[in-house]
Amino acid sequence: MNRKELQQFPKDAVVLLLLLIYFPVGISLMFIRIFIGVHVFLVSCALPESFIRRFVVRVMCSVLGMHVRQKNPRSRDKNTKLYICNHVTEFDHNIINLLTPCSTPQLDGSTGFVCWARGFMEIHAGSGAIGESLQSYCSAEGTTPLLLFPEEDTTNGRAGLLKFSSWPFSLTESIQPVALRVTRPLISLSTPESSWLTELLWTFFVPWTVYHVSWLPTVSRQDGESTQEFANKVQELLAAELGLVATKITKADKAEHIKRTRRIVPQTTTSVTPGSIGLGFMSLGTDDRRIAKMAQQVKDVLPHVPLNVITKDLAKTNCVDTTITNLLENKEETSMEAAGISTFGPSKISSYSSGPASTLKPAAKTFGKSPTDRHLSLQERKEALYNFARSAFFLNKGNKAGNCKRRNLM
Repeated sequence: MNRKELQQFPKDAVVLLLLLIYFPVGISLMFIRIFIGVHVFLVSCALPESFIRRFVVRVMCSVLGMHVRQKNPRSRDKNTKLYICNHVTEFDHNIINLLTPCSTPQLDGSTGFVCWARGFMEIHAGSGAIGESLQSYCSAEGTTPLLLFPEEDTTNGRAGLLKFSSWPFSLTESIQPVALRVTRPLISLSTPESSWLTELLWTFFVPWTVYHVSWLPTVSRQDGESTQEFANKVQELLAAELGLVATKITKADKAEHIKRTRRIVPQTTTSVTPGSIGLGFMSLGTDDRRIAKMAQQVKDVLPHVPLNVITKDLAKTNCVDTTITNLLENKEETSMEAAGISTFGPSKISSYSSGPASTLKPAAKTFGKSPTDRHLSLQERKEALYNFARSAFFLNKGNKAGNCKRRNLM
């Protein structure tokens, strides 16, 4: 994710010109839709839950510019108790609810009237009892299915999915995945600065916002399969349906990356940089997606190395093995690159003395160049690289201890 992904307005000169021309029309349309939106809210409150209510509200939402298209509607399982969907906008649960009755709990944020007005189900339970409360809800007869978003945060849906949390998959033994893709012109989707109210106003401003909903077959957990393995399997299915990457980037990783990106001074070069690559779920372009996949492979082997450091070296080497070797052989420089925090592994590593910032250099040797190494499996490579990193770390630690003793003797 680069800095323009943090902004609502486009950077392309042609699109920006079109936005300026459309602006007076968009403002007028927004005020008209706000007036209509109040009536949509009143109608949705007055009518009881039924097919007629969903049809009427769906037609009125089309006037508001929110169009819903669904794929494979016959695949929707009427007996399922849990829908799992990727998260793109703050109104995803409202859109799915136009197609089928479902309930989405409000896990954080405002409660009371705002929670009810936005269509959330309020849970009166402590943080530790939410899972038990939802599990009881799913097992009860006559309740509407739950709709949960295991990513726990929104993405723009262009390149990848955040890592799925495992707790939603412990509620039931079977779930139905729902793939959601959202498109709209002129204005970006799901920027970090936008609140749900700001997103609603932008939805009224743009000519249209199209929600593409695809129903996937029901998936059940296999015997001996953990909840996290079940979550990863569903994540892979949704990513394949949407043509995205199933990443291991969490909600916390996204928040940390946004903080760092805001502090980075914009670069004027047009070459591929870590700022332009960013996180896989916010990347753009074929090359960026390819490097995002490579960065995820390196992250699997070296989980303690920040993604911005990995992508920076991949932009230079364009090779997974070379980047892994560079990061292992330059681990102290890697610690300096990671915002001045030396957390490579469980032990802290001291940084270099003061001086100009150092950059990662191609290693003299790369892992996997010999005929034997080329035939190693991924797991064998991980073990070999882990042993190499461990030995290099203790060797470096021993050298420092020896230098310290010699200074004491002198």
